[in-house]
Amino acid sequence: MAAQRLGKRVLSKLQAPSRARGPGGSPGGLQKRHARVTVKYDRRELQRRLDVEKWIDGRLEELYRGREADMPDEVNIDELLELDSEEERSWKVQGLLKSCTNPIEDFIQELLTKLRGLHKQPGLRQPSPSDEGSPRPLQDRAPTAPP
Repeated sequence: MAAQRLGKRVLSKLQAPSRARGPGGSPGGLQKRHARVTVKYDRRELQRRLDVEKWIDGRLEELYRGREADMPDEVNIDELLELDSEEERSWKVQGLLKSCTNPIEDFIQELLTKLRGLHKQPGLRQPSPSDEGSPRPLQDRAPTAPP
């Protein structure tokens, strides 16, 4: 009976997370650290952008049904938001969709309406195929060694 109690104590110590410290006082063994994740961007804004992107993808699939090879690679929301007026945005989208044989006017008007509620997020912008020849923003550049 005493052996069983001793066995349970040893077993419970083996199963419990280690409280030993590793080199430099850092937690070691099986102990888990709980990290906090901070959110730099407003979740609602990110969700709205995601919803607009999904809407764009769905509508492009409808407009280019049967001609998917002609569909533009992307409609970059940030590029559109950088333009000064809705007229410029409309021209940009018309240029992207020039290969579409279906009417695009309703799509463009709905897109412009959806863009009114969004804000440019430079930290989230990914380079688009049209950015290949243009310089990247300073924050995106990798440090280089002096010559």
